[in-house]
Amino acid sequence: MVAPTVDVERTIVDPTEVLDTPCIAVDEAILRQNIAEMAALAAGHGVNLRPHMKTHKTPHIARLQLAAGAVGATCAKLGEAEIFVDQAGIDDVLLAYPVVGEPKLRRLLDLMERARVTVAVDSVAAATGLSAAMAAAGRTLDLYIEVNTGQDRAGASAGEEAVALALAVDRLPGARVVGVMTHEGHAGASDPAVIAGTARNAGAALVNTAAKIRDHGIELPHVSVGSTPSSWYTPAVAGVTEMRPGTYVFYDNSIFRHGRIGPDRCAARVVATVVSRPAAGRAIIDAGSKALAMDPSSSHPGYGYIVGHPAATIARISEEHGVVLPPPEEPGFAVGDRVEVIPNHICPAVNLTDELLIARDGRVADRWPVAARGKVR
Repeated sequence: MVAPTVDVERTIVDPTEVLDTPCIAVDEAILRQNIAEMAALAAGHGVNLRPHMKTHKTPHIARLQLAAGAVGATCAKLGEAEIFVDQAGIDDVLLAYPVVGEPKLRRLLDLMERARVTVAVDSVAAATGLSAAMAAAGRTLDLYIEVNTGQDRAGASAGEEAVALALAVDRLPGARVVGVMTHEGHAGASDPAVIAGTARNAGAALVNTAAKIRDHGIELPHVSVGSTPSSWYTPAVAGVTEMRPGTYVFYDNSIFRHGRIGPDRCAARVVATVVSRPAAGRAIIDAGSKALAMDPSSSHPGYGYIVGHPAATIARISEEHGVVLPPPEEPGFAVGDRVEVIPNHICPAVNLTDELLIARDGRVADRWPVAARGKVR
């Protein structure tokens, strides 16, 4: 696919286009390029691409990913999975999050009537609940063991702890351990100079854990890694079979620090209007925490990168106000002016909007519903 010609500091929506702000606009050409490049990267490493839907939450984009070669979807919550199965035609879903509690177990069984579902577990307690539900329904559920390779969030520790968990879970009725997975998010948070080594170490720890589990007679065909910043490194580890990046469809301000991606490759921007200029060194935009989310970033100071104004800082945000501190004499911050902001973390920003405005050649050509927004159960 021919890469779009995009100036680093060019806005993706023409300034003459009338918009009601704040809103999220997506450059379709950049979006398609990002999707195609990650699909090619996965194919080049000989691993399956199972992208995470938490970033875009949009069936239109899921269908583009499937068309580019994705084998299925990764979702955090059942609510997301239900949307993508029913509205995007996805028939193979990994729930990369523990499924706990009777209401969710009922929904899981219902979803299994419409799609192939695999669930990640990191405890015998969660697996026991799944086992009981499956056994009562006469079903068998495929499971991934979630492995902690350094992020220290969820997951059994790589090595013997994860092996012991896999053996215990695989003995449960109605449960079948078919893979291991990790989210090597700590690699992306690490210093840019060490990200490659951190990512590869996480991949190696997962592959080694898988080998130890196989030594006990569990076939374990799937070894799954997942993180956009580490996607250039972890899938290259011999023995990895699957990758689950999410943010790559849009990218965001947090990726800048790694030097591979800049503003020109960020497909999604929060479009905002300057609504006040109360002082020479301060401007107010109509995008606050309810548009940009609250995540900090070590890539650029403040709460987002203002395209065309790299020296300006969104220094503070409240619910509806973004307080911008432009340099002295900085043009473009008069009341009524419009700016495009690349959020620090695009995933929660997308979850705050009902629709994505799809830009083609600077014009809003379509509107795609963010159908899975708010699906946190």
